[in-house]
Amino acid sequence: MPTYEYRCDACENVYEKFESMTSKPDPVCPQCNKKKAKRLISAGAGFLFKGSGFYTTDYRSSTYKESVKKESSSPVPSAPTGTSGDAQGAVASKPETKVSKPSKKKAAAAD
Repeated sequence: MPTYEYRCDACENVYEKFESMTSKPDPVCPQCNKKKAKRLISAGAGFLFKGSGFYTTDYRSSTYKESVKKESSSPVPSAPTGTSGDAQGAVASKPETKVSKPSKKKAAAAD
């Protein structure tokens, strides 16, 4: 429920009142008890975000969160060779192997 600001036309008293958005303005001033108070139009309060922030996924439904968990826990099938969209097909790459050179000490000892 928002806080509204009122001003009495009779005594010029300015005060705030905590009431429902659907309630009608209460014209009775708490200081002079006359029915001359009017609700003022104000800028109101803006949003104030504090803390570490929030993300769009924070307010997702529980069914959405469950489906994401199922998808992330299921194994990802690998694409078969030749289906990558190339006209020639996919070429399987071999892992590079390093060939180590014999050290000079071992070469000298072998002679």
